[in-house]
Amino acid sequence: MLAPAKELEGILLIDKPSDHTSHDVVARVRRKLAMKRIGHAGTLDPMATGLLIMLVGKATSASQFLISLDKEYTGTIRLGVSTNSQDAEGEVVETRPVPPLTEVQVNAAIATFLGDQYQTPPMFSAIKIDGVPLYKSARKGEEVEREPRFIRVMSWELTRFAPPELDFRLRCSKGTYVRTLAHDLGNKLGCGGHLSALRRTATHTFRVEQAVTIEQFEAMSRAEIAERLIAVRDAVPPGFAL
Repeated sequence: MLAPAKELEGILLIDKPSDHTSHDVVARVRRKLAMKRIGHAGTLDPMATGLLIMLVGKATSASQFLISLDKEYTGTIRLGVSTNSQDAEGEVVETRPVPPLTEVQVNAAIATFLGDQYQTPPMFSAIKIDGVPLYKSARKGEEVEREPRFIRVMSWELTRFAPPELDFRLRCSKGTYVRTLAHDLGNKLGCGGHLSALRRTATHTFRVEQAVTIEQFEAMSRAEIAERLIAVRDAVPPGFAL
């Protein structure tokens, strides 16, 4: 009788497609590997694409450490249109004319968001208040008081200036709501705005160029998947206990 196959263990980098929740990706990985012990280290909104760190087997024990790592994103802000979710998936709640802004003015406004700060999470988020996810209250039209959370924006730069659209690259701490930054920047510029596109390009030293699409992953053999797994010892500090 053949010995049972050894359970897979390690970190798998997936390039998440749009219109998939992070849970959808977890479900597809579970189905492919026929394993229940699958997780991820940092949620991406359904609209967002890019790097999703999947944790396979015992690697799920490293979740809290990996979630705490800094993130890098690219994206697009649409000025003049505000939505209730602060991104393109929400309903438009206000439109305002975009003033004749210069790139210097926008960069000056962006600079005010750099560094340590407190950010109030958006109503359309999975944070629970008294056991109820905020997005459920938001869908009922309810506004719930939220505790501001500490975040850090290390860098935020324009990569394309074409009002009403602004492309950017951002490095920030865990827990940063990029759509809230987009919303707040729009208000600072006097016209409102929302996040129209977002892609996570890196988490610490993990980069999206190292990732596979979910379709590529599902086409792989178990041996090919095992070769792609990154050992937890190569991603966490020495002495980290699984």
